[in-house]
Amino acid sequence: MLNAEVAARRTDAVSRGVGVTTQVYAERAENAEIWDVEGRRYIDFAAGIAVVNTGHRHPKVIEAVKAQLDRFTHTCHQVVPYENYVRLAERLNDLVPGDFKKKTIFVTTGAEAVENAVKIARAATNRSAVIAFTGGFHGRTFMGMALTGKVVPYKSGFGAMMADVFHVPFPVELHGTSVEDSLSALDKLFKADVDPNRVAAFIIEPIQGEGGFYEVPRAFMQKLRELADKHGILLIADEVQTGFSRTGKHFAMEHFGVAADITTMAKGLGGGFPIAAVTGRAEIMDAPGPGGLGGTYGGNAVGVAAGNAVLDVIEEEGLNERAELLGNRLEQRLQSLRETVPQIADVRGPGFMKAVEFNLPASKTPSPEFANAVRQRALDNGLILLTCGVYGNVIRFLAPITIQDDVFAEALDILEKAVHETAQEA
Repeated sequence: MLNAEVAARRTDAVSRGVGVTTQVYAERAENAEIWDVEGRRYIDFAAGIAVVNTGHRHPKVIEAVKAQLDRFTHTCHQVVPYENYVRLAERLNDLVPGDFKKKTIFVTTGAEAVENAVKIARAATNRSAVIAFTGGFHGRTFMGMALTGKVVPYKSGFGAMMADVFHVPFPVELHGTSVEDSLSALDKLFKADVDPNRVAAFIIEPIQGEGGFYEVPRAFMQKLRELADKHGILLIADEVQTGFSRTGKHFAMEHFGVAADITTMAKGLGGGFPIAAVTGRAEIMDAPGPGGLGGTYGGNAVGVAAGNAVLDVIEEEGLNERAELLGNRLEQRLQSLRETVPQIADVRGPGFMKAVEFNLPASKTPSPEFANAVRQRALDNGLILLTCGVYGNVIRFLAPITIQDDVFAEALDILEKAVHETAQEA
């Protein structure tokens, strides 16, 4: 079987709306490596977009899932509940930042977690408006699209968005938007467009994922918390991409010295199996009436078993500390490239959630062409990378935190070669 043959079949059978980054068709995967249908090996620096932080097919996760399959696969927790759902909720209530009593619900996807977080916030505050930020990504459902701060490809062609959603510029100094600029825009929004007493929630990614791996400035997050408290607004942290050791902490909000009222999570929680969650202040989470939350597959027993195993792996293998170690090694290599590659505009990110941004040296104009050329060169040499950013000029690094040291070193060599060769041709 050839990749090209499967690609031709895919074009004929699958909607073009489901885009793909590569034409590499996976046959099997293990930890940080993928083998395609032609038998070629790739090092995976995408991890299913921050899903397999614990690596492809981690033995402990697979063991837990197999054990659950031998018991039962699905009863619907809302019909016949099960203990491991409760246990995972208890563990997340303890782990999610915030020195207050928490409660949790489980759903299936990150977008569904965001939808439910907004529902919960509206029910708890009896308000309807939500404020999000440019460049943010919150999913492809209608509320997710409305909250997302990027038009193409997420909103293009889908008509009117959900009402009562407002956007404020996200503070990115590199692109000319300071913390003061963002706060000023928020103040103007309150004066011109929406009464703060009608706002149910702010929703923000502690580090923007699709938007370019820009970290919220600590001062801005703390001011957002202050404004939320002043106006009775809830703070929702979208930790779908940042959660589960990616930043060197269980959750990225641990870096900011303030806690969100509601936290959404998915991706890394399941270690490759579909599960998402919303955790928040107990009184807020209890605002919707019985039956107002849930879903047929929400907290599926197999996904819950995987989630409990993932938390075990993070603790037993010290993945928070390993994320810091790997992130430091990656940053050192990227910073060393800046001496000879003038296109590198920035290297950033906490823990193992790193990114490199490329601009044209003379004009400082974002260069998506350079970023994509690096990505393609790396792919040709067996390394899978992802681009991101409003301008498409950022490469983000999301390798499994369990990646073997020798495989990691090999990947860094491929990356360095791809960057140098692209710079030489530019």
